[in-house]
Amino acid sequence: MKITGAEIVVQTLIEQNIRTIFGYPGATVIDIYDQLLKNSDKIEHILTAHEQGAAHAADGYARATGEIGAVLATSGPGATNLVTGIATAHLDSVPLLAITGNVATDMIGTDAFQEIDITGVTLPITKHNFLVHNVEDLADTIREAIRIAKSGRPGPVLVDIPKDVQKELCEYTPMIAPVTKSKPAPADDADVAAAVSMIKEAGRPYIYFGGGAVRAGAGDLICELADKIDAAIGCSMMGLSELPTDNPRFLGMQGMHGHYASSKAMAKADLIIGVGVRFSDRATGNIDRFSAGARKIQIDIDAAELGKNIQIDLGAACDICDFLRKLIDKVEAEKHPNWMIKLDKLRAQEAEQEIPDFLQSKVIKAVSGMITDDTEIVTDVGQHQMWVAQYFEFKKRRTWISSGGLGTMGFGMGASIGASYGSGNRSVLFTGDGSFGMNLTELATAVTYNVPLTIIVFNNGVLGMVRQFQTLFYDKNYSNTTLNRKTDFVKLAEAFGAKGFKAANFEEFQKAFKEAYETEGPALIDLTIDKDSVVLPMMKPGGTFDKLILGEED
Repeated sequence: MKITGAEIVVQTLIEQNIRTIFGYPGATVIDIYDQLLKNSDKIEHILTAHEQGAAHAADGYARATGEIGAVLATSGPGATNLVTGIATAHLDSVPLLAITGNVATDMIGTDAFQEIDITGVTLPITKHNFLVHNVEDLADTIREAIRIAKSGRPGPVLVDIPKDVQKELCEYTPMIAPVTKSKPAPADDADVAAAVSMIKEAGRPYIYFGGGAVRAGAGDLICELADKIDAAIGCSMMGLSELPTDNPRFLGMQGMHGHYASSKAMAKADLIIGVGVRFSDRATGNIDRFSAGARKIQIDIDAAELGKNIQIDLGAACDICDFLRKLIDKVEAEKHPNWMIKLDKLRAQEAEQEIPDFLQSKVIKAVSGMITDDTEIVTDVGQHQMWVAQYFEFKKRRTWISSGGLGTMGFGMGASIGASYGSGNRSVLFTGDGSFGMNLTELATAVTYNVPLTIIVFNNGVLGMVRQFQTLFYDKNYSNTTLNRKTDFVKLAEAFGAKGFKAANFEEFQKAFKEAYETEGPALIDLTIDKDSVVLPMMKPGGTFDKLILGEED
């Protein structure tokens, strides 16, 4: 039996076990939306307030579940509104399927109404993209897009479908089983043997993991290896939540705003084992002086990442977990008592730097103790993001959802909605008044669908992270970072249909959070914080870990 291209799109999504899609309708996808309504018992569409919010929601869904997130938009501005969300997913290796409509094939290239070359626009920020010219290719193209998005190093894939292709008739044969992602290459025995030799020669080993380890589910193996070789453990921001914060070997996030002990330990290590991490500029600072005395092993699913940012002594492009299992089996048990003493000293020095009664740390730690372990913690981007990364006490994997590589302000509202849909759990969004202002319209989405979501706005009336740079490096020339906005976030939340709470101190916050967290749907807490608060420690851009900024006097 022949069916339309639009019906093929929806039936293929259902066939591939995609049960939730986020999006916003328009003229060039109206046929697809007609089929979504007719199949609403099999696939749920979430109507967001803006296409960017839909893209971030699909991203949050994917991060929370480990499965692919799906988003749908019309041509022209609908498609271009997805770009920031697609780029966010691309930089953080998130599996995303973006479907866009386009003008009819005979109108492509004529500057028709709402025509845009979205495959050209997104070429640098997708893993692959497709413009479907023939309805006969449509089902297989969507299947291939899903396979590519999920396989190897995950990423976003876009499928652009002209309007006439959606209307044409074609035979459709469903696949019996959904497409599966291709398996990564197994670890090479020679690489494992080389790593064993390097570990045997090391006296100060440090295991550094990132988002690739989260996607591989490598946390238990990292802990087992660290125990066997007596190593310290640190992570990039993208690695957070893969290990419980209270693991005795885990020093926390490393990097520009990382934990003092974790960053210093990496700088003092003589062997760094990088697992699913790309050694970005925020992690290394001055590349020429980054851990200059340490040998470096990098294990990653993507061969292009090996040695891309730093010089390494051993690179292995393979299945991360397979490499770790073989390494654990082959390596001899080691003990490094002097290294452990040094690490204890670094922890003690970090504890001495803690600011007594620092409101943000008290609030974040309190939230850690008041929620269920499977609550997704979502952030926007800025000072609040770094404070949560430093102070939140994670207990369960895949509960940290934040924009790392692109650093997308406005990511949080859409992502927290998507995360909640993906996991079925309540999510907590930490945001700043600057970030929240960028996509606060998604409050309408959260209220409409009664999403279980608690929003905590760290409100300091400034663009905090940029202002911090101005304080430290630009002689306190606060150019355009003081917002001077009169927005009442409590009234705003209530206008959208959500509950709103105001807090100006820790006691008021505790009371507000208890009520907000127990609210069935979305609730917002407007928490006033000091505009002069800064995120410390901090490494100056292009600096080194031996000169961390611990206070304004530095």
